[in-house]
Amino acid sequence: MDLGFLRGPGFAGRMISSRFHPLASCSPLEAVLPDTTFQQIADARTIFQAAVCAVQPDRLLGDHAWWTWARRPLDQYRRIVVAGMGKAALGMGQAVEKRLGALLTEGVVVVPQSNSTTPTDVQRLPRGLEVLEGSHPLPGRASVTAARRVLRLAQDCDEHDLLIVLISGGGTALCADFVEGVSLEDAQTTFQLLLEAGAEIHAVNTVRKHISRIGGGQLAAAAAPAEILSLVISDVVGDDLSVIASGPTVPDPSTFAETIDILRIFGLWGRVPRSVRIHLEAGLSDPSLETPKPGAPPFEHTRCELIGTNRTALQAAAEQARALGYSTYVLAGNVTGEAREVGKRLAQEARAITGEGPVCLIWGGETTVTVRGQGRGGRNQELALAAALALEGSRRSIVFLSGGTDGRDGPTDAAGAWVTHRTARNAREAGLLPELYLADNDSYTFFEKAGSLLLTGPTHTNVMDVQIALIRPA
Repeated sequence: MDLGFLRGPGFAGRMISSRFHPLASCSPLEAVLPDTTFQQIADARTIFQAAVCAVQPDRLLGDHAWWTWARRPLDQYRRIVVAGMGKAALGMGQAVEKRLGALLTEGVVVVPQSNSTTPTDVQRLPRGLEVLEGSHPLPGRASVTAARRVLRLAQDCDEHDLLIVLISGGGTALCADFVEGVSLEDAQTTFQLLLEAGAEIHAVNTVRKHISRIGGGQLAAAAAPAEILSLVISDVVGDDLSVIASGPTVPDPSTFAETIDILRIFGLWGRVPRSVRIHLEAGLSDPSLETPKPGAPPFEHTRCELIGTNRTALQAAAEQARALGYSTYVLAGNVTGEAREVGKRLAQEARAITGEGPVCLIWGGETTVTVRGQGRGGRNQELALAAALALEGSRRSIVFLSGGTDGRDGPTDAAGAWVTHRTARNAREAGLLPELYLADNDSYTFFEKAGSLLLTGPTHTNVMDVQIALIRPA
């Protein structure tokens, strides 16, 4: 199958490589499947690839005359400074630099580790922007160094300057500095506890903002009275600008009281480090510690524009599925919940499809995992493993794929995984018990042995996850 037509501008060359090519390899568990099912597997991967291609930063920025959102013509500013953070920051930085040309004064983009050495097939490292690497999903020393550099850039701006902020998913961890008294190690512990407890991103980022020096509008406060134009790619359900990368340039409606409530709800108040509790309790009685709220002076000269969302990816996936001959339905773009429960539910929706022709169902969103076992995996792999169990016994040929558009699912090198209606049965025949792997949160090991990990490498974008089910008569 020739995938040349998917080699669109800005799409990662590695994702066209044999490692990702739909027909490059087959799962050893599925060696006895009919050729039509192998074609479904290839189609599912192709549809996912089209979704990721559609949300590449250069393509998203190319769809907008974003420079017209500034209050003045660009050549009327004394200085134009760029600060970017997130998994799409490299591509966004390149696109903005290309447009600004000599008008760009200085800037920095903060990207995940290894992203600066794996640019897409049309990307190059920006010449006028400093590229720094941070850590994800937990912040590290490099994240703190990067955040302090970004804060210095912002603080050096004045009312004659334009600060362009490029925001995408992952920015909270990649570019992170913390309030006085809270160490990096204490912040890491707090965030890890929230992730393991299965907290969704709105709750996690409420906590993050209240021990951060950048999130919750504080980058805007640092840059005031400069004009700020923020360009945002959303990685959160609902596209709440105050949640994406913890909303560094928009007002923060959340409070210290809500932050403490979140930690109590998840049973973490007594487990987070003492320094975090001391700061949060101080915030209850000292309004000066609160994050900037709607109507605050730092936001008088700010504009924040959403340029890409999960919907963009789902629409592209649907177009590709129809081109491949499937009757296609985008069922939801707001999928949330415990990954294993969602996987079961989506598989049941796929099994409920009737009719003779090939059908494609598409969902998008972001689930969570409550870690109870000792294994390794991510939300997409756990979702797919649960789906495999729910698809077992189907009399129709069903392929189900779940993948993260950023190319990384949890703390693994996979974007997700794919399964068929025969995966669970074939696994047992090969001596793999899928229920045990699911119970141990060890989906990565299961799919590694099964040969059905979705491996893409860094995609340099992030609009949450995409799930695809392809259904044909048996």
